[in-house]
Amino acid sequence: MDTRSPPEIITAVPPAPHAPQSRAAGYAMLLTTAALWGVNWPVGKHLLQELPPLSMRGIPGVFGGLLLAAVTVFAGQSLRVPRDQWARLLFYAILSVSGWMGLIGLALVYLGASETAIIGATIPVWAAALAWPVLGEKPNLKRIVAMMMALTGIVVLMGGNGVAATQSKLPGIALALTAAFMFALSAVLAKRKPLRLPPLTSAVWQIEIGCLIVTLAGLMFEKPHLLQLTPLGWGLFAFGMIGQVCIGFACWFGALARLPASIAAIGTLLVPVIGVVASAISLGEPLGPSQIGALALTVAGVAIASRS
Repeated sequence: MDTRSPPEIITAVPPAPHAPQSRAAGYAMLLTTAALWGVNWPVGKHLLQELPPLSMRGIPGVFGGLLLAAVTVFAGQSLRVPRDQWARLLFYAILSVSGWMGLIGLALVYLGASETAIIGATIPVWAAALAWPVLGEKPNLKRIVAMMMALTGIVVLMGGNGVAATQSKLPGIALALTAAFMFALSAVLAKRKPLRLPPLTSAVWQIEIGCLIVTLAGLMFEKPHLLQLTPLGWGLFAFGMIGQVCIGFACWFGALARLPASIAAIGTLLVPVIGVVASAISLGEPLGPSQIGALALTVAGVAIASRS
């Protein structure tokens, strides 16, 4: 998904007049974002054949963040960060971007792209659950139902291939769930103590800091050989850098400026759907009753959580 997710940044974007032309452009940008972030799941799985997991996630993110920074400056926004915001910015970057990018990369070693996409899509469900201890928002019936549906979806997904297959995937399940939980925790904490930064500026710095940490970890523990990438590998690398990070986030914030936040949030439910379908087409991953049932349960749970 993607390095940043809607729950924590939607309300930070000032609304724009919702003229018909503006809304049409907003829908186009939202669909572009969903398509890029959804397709990036099988892209990452493909790229694992040529780069180790931490390097595969961190290095394109660093370069993509630099491109996004250029877009931000071109749009007339400042990248300056007040001194008193750096500590919180670093903490959120580690919790969400470093945790998400690094752990999801490792999870893809054990899981299929479609499985990882479905588990990763549960971020809003965990955010709704964490809102009680962190924000004091007691869970209502909708949030409880959303959590149960998401958990059931994961059980259905992992139970479809038998117990032995599920056991071999347990490390990946744990890594993906931890990544989603860390990102959700960051989202809830950011709501309690938000960064006093424009949303695009905040995203640029968190992507850069978070991905740089993952990249450094990859250089320490892995041996990435960028010069040995095949033409396909370079194409996938460029997609993660330009498509997922730069264009994806530029379109995401463009959509937020033109559409109501509720529509933008529901639009992101297309990401796991596109991820599962793209993984079935490009990787030949199974798309049977267990995958479809798990996807339906998870997306429904996320939709309920987003509206609760």
